[in-house]
Amino acid sequence: MKRSILFDTETTGLDPATGDRVIEIAALELIDDLPTGENFHVLINPERDVPPEASRVHGFTLDDLLDKPKFAEIVDGLLVFIGEDEMIAHNAPFDFGFINAELKACGKPALDRKRMVDTLEMAKKRYPGLPNSLDALCRRHDIDLSARTTHNALLDCKLLSEVYLELMGGRQRGLGLAVSGSGGGVATYHANPDRKPRPMAPPDDETAAAHEKFVASLKEPVWLQ
Repeated sequence: MKRSILFDTETTGLDPATGDRVIEIAALELIDDLPTGENFHVLINPERDVPPEASRVHGFTLDDLLDKPKFAEIVDGLLVFIGEDEMIAHNAPFDFGFINAELKACGKPALDRKRMVDTLEMAKKRYPGLPNSLDALCRRHDIDLSARTTHNALLDCKLLSEVYLELMGGRQRGLGLAVSGSGGGVATYHANPDRKPRPMAPPDDETAAAHEKFVASLKEPVWLQ
């Protein structure tokens, strides 16, 4: 079985080199790309202010975080949870950069970037020329976004786990696992009669233009044959 960790951070800003800090970490355990239900989630006192523009993104103010533990107080628990397994994030270099800056400040070794799996890069390769934000990918795969009113690390992890499964090939929607036979315990897939067809909307002008530009850059693209 393959164990991996899917994670997300929320921060006070965009660049740890200028003093921005992590304020929230969420991580989900995956076994063979499926969530097990095990997770690590913590809010963190950043030991600095939280700019209003950051609060508008994730909804947290400094007052919300003053009574939370500092990163140094949660780092050992985080490292135990993530172990040595691969780590999956959307725009993973951003999250790795922040986590590694926090680890350095604690005197801990940085995460090896060989462990990094970036779902944004995966999405760009699968959907070249199309929007590949988490919201866009959820809409493309018919994943419910109704609870996502702000950037919340734990919710974003749960959404990304569904997106990641789709990027890895997915479980075909409308199929379910059933046991058939008399005591044989043979697993078979069957169609779900309640499955509703999902209409595919035509691309807008901007998306179509981006796709045409991408196709024009290819050698003998199949779209033109």
